[in-house]
Amino acid sequence: MSSLADFLFEVGMLCKTPRTGYQFLGSGKESVAEHVLRTIYIGYVMCRMNPALDEPKVVKICLLHDLTEARTGDMNYVNKKYVAVDEEKALVELTDGLPFGDDIRQAVREFNDKTTPEAQAARDADQIALLLELKECLDLGNQYAKEWIHYAMQRLTTETGRMLAEQILKTDSSHWWFKEKNDWWINGSSR
Repeated sequence: MSSLADFLFEVGMLCKTPRTGYQFLGSGKESVAEHVLRTIYIGYVMCRMNPALDEPKVVKICLLHDLTEARTGDMNYVNKKYVAVDEEKALVELTDGLPFGDDIRQAVREFNDKTTPEAQAARDADQIALLLELKECLDLGNQYAKEWIHYAMQRLTTETGRMLAEQILKTDSSHWWFKEKNDWWINGSSR
């Protein structure tokens, strides 16, 4: 039981671990846990768009794909030019002694191997989570986000991911809450 408690405390580190690339972009901010949550939802949506995908598997891979960052931190593209992270060591040590450690290791390795349709969907979900953040930054005036979007789009490998990403880029990030421009915005009421 203590290994389960340790695991759950360690997962909490994802809430405290910042995604580091935004310091170069100059705007945007999220923790690894916030990124993972959005990635899970994107994976779910992608499974709804493509019923051939194994939904529980995609959602599980999305849930676990950045788990090792509780130990390694988030390494952005600049960091990766200079620092080598032993993700496999972190994965093995993080899951050692867990009754479901093999399950976690298998999901993370599948994500990293990129060979199954589910891993490819999860990898696209990971990139689409970044694209959503970048689109929000772009809509708020950060023109550097446009170039980042260009490269993130090139990392997409599935047709489902590309279709979803293209729609995201056509949609204003405030549309979901500001699409009904009526008297409510004047009087606080739609009457």
